[in-house]
Amino acid sequence: YEYGYRLKAYKRQCDATLGAVDCVLMPTAGTIYRIAELEADPIRLNSNLGYYTNFMNLLDYAATAVPAGFQADGLPFGVTLFAQRDQDGPLLRLAARMQRAAAVDRAGATGLPLPAAWTPPRLPSGQVRVAVCGAHLSGLPLNGQLTSRDARLVAAVKSAPEYKFYALPGGPPYRPGMVRVGEGGGAIEMEIWELPAREFGSFVAGIPAPLGIGMVKLADGGWVQGFVCEAAAAAGAEDITALGGWRAYLAGRTGLT
Repeated sequence: YEYGYRLKAYKRQCDATLGAVDCVLMPTAGTIYRIAELEADPIRLNSNLGYYTNFMNLLDYAATAVPAGFQADGLPFGVTLFAQRDQDGPLLRLAARMQRAAAVDRAGATGLPLPAAWTPPRLPSGQVRVAVCGAHLSGLPLNGQLTSRDARLVAAVKSAPEYKFYALPGGPPYRPGMVRVGEGGGAIEMEIWELPAREFGSFVAGIPAPLGIGMVKLADGGWVQGFVCEAAAAAGAEDITALGGWRAYLAGRTGLT
């Protein structure tokens, strides 16, 4: 029991540190032993081989090893990427890019060429991206509803220039609403956040009317799930489309967050 409690305490410390980064890169192994060396001293040398990676399983982190080329003596060298649990998909995509960027053109000792670029399938415990435009933006009052669910900021973007943007009545917290229109719309500043799929349902369940989650068109023509507003709620609301975003609106309203 004592070691279990100590492990949980260490995990809390590691989680707090890892939460500040997307992932960490470590050597997969610090050295390579010959078979005869391992047979002569298997426990100590195998422990050495896991020095940089054994803790990842104990702390329930996602990890993947990546070939990184060969040393001057001809022996292979590799690195391991690890991140918080449920980050398997993003890690695999990054690992595939790293392997190709390292100019590793064969699959290990097989001599076979690498297959065509691979896109990992969507994992059951994968990630969901959601675009936010108001109180959920980084640093604003409701952003904790994302960060408490292990969400991470992916990018700052703009919507396609097809949306009316309104300051809705009520608050605090004060909220805007985006309504897609056929004409007269503008491009609205947004942030895309990525959170574990297992957390997405509870996040959406906490969104009050007239807001909801729908598909939002981005400036680059792509689509992402994001905050939308019922058109009826725009009646009587302040049209702030010309400001281009919620932060610009808040900047002109002293004491309003």
